[in-house]
Amino acid sequence: MAEITPILEKVYEGKRLTFEDGVALLKSPHLLEIGAAADYVRRKLHPDNTVTFIIDRNINYTNVCVAQCSFCAFKRNVGDPEGYVLPWEVIDAKCQELKEQGGTQVLLQGGLNPALKLDYYQKLIDRIQSKWGLTVHGFSPAEIWYLAKISRLSVRDTLLALKEAGLRSIPGGGGEILDDRVRSIIGKGKVLTDQWFEVMETAQELGMNTTATMMYGHIETLEERVMTLIRIRESADKYHGYSAFIHWDFQPENTALGEEMARHPDKYHLGTGLEYLKLLAVARLILDNIPNLQVSWVTQGPKLAQVALHFGANDFGGTMMEENVVSAAGTTYRVTPPEAVRLIRDAGFTPAKRDTFYNILERY
Repeated sequence: MAEITPILEKVYEGKRLTFEDGVALLKSPHLLEIGAAADYVRRKLHPDNTVTFIIDRNINYTNVCVAQCSFCAFKRNVGDPEGYVLPWEVIDAKCQELKEQGGTQVLLQGGLNPALKLDYYQKLIDRIQSKWGLTVHGFSPAEIWYLAKISRLSVRDTLLALKEAGLRSIPGGGGEILDDRVRSIIGKGKVLTDQWFEVMETAQELGMNTTATMMYGHIETLEERVMTLIRIRESADKYHGYSAFIHWDFQPENTALGEEMARHPDKYHLGTGLEYLKLLAVARLILDNIPNLQVSWVTQGPKLAQVALHFGANDFGGTMMEENVVSAAGTTYRVTPPEAVRLIRDAGFTPAKRDTFYNILERY
């Protein structure tokens, strides 16, 4: 405990933690003390004891992708008979179902599909928002970078075109580990670190909301986890445009990376519940300029998600009427809005429904 006491004292004194501090905390066995410090920070940021959630669904508009990510079980290559682009009537039906259940947000994520041009994305955004009155939280930096490339436009002009169509919020998907050593191995054909940040910072400069994410528990080191957090914090210092951070561990089933890790258990190991909580707490301590930390019940399950609310998280995320990417890798938890309310309340917090921009819509 002595080795991390000075670091935790910095937290209680309101001082910014360093890269070295983050590494020391991740290496420390003192989970409860680190968690208590993260809970202290959460209470300072959110003193009303509210935990938010959003009613949404994930629409994966295409699974065709030219990237070669070894951690993905969802994508299909160009020409694969299992590849698809969702018909408009299917998208409409999904939106109608979400609307009927009181939903407000569609999380749009797909592959890097060379057949889909800028006008498709503009029509998709406009249709969901104009016809159904739903907010689009859409397209990872990888999708936007690829769209700019095939459109022969700058990232800025691509984002402006999407913004004019109605896009106001971009998820941090494709963040994984923001280190090019890792990205060049597990995410071939996808954006590198600087490109990921270029998309996000340009979007923020244009007044768009963004979130940041991390997928850990594969080939990365503890140091690379912390450096990812530091880089996100440095980026957030520029425009303060990240509304939330979300992390989850790699889900290995049906993936090439999972098979590779299984062949070398002495070299790699999957994430544990303890690692999830410790990384969450350290993220809360390092990311002093990002207001919200979201639990990942989709990967960790609702029970550990309840515990995570005492380790720095203040948001339960989306109720996810539909999720296909993580479930393709073998994880299939589900939480309805009434269950989210119960889980939050049972954990000792006041549940509140929010919108994409963290405005409170209803308290329970």
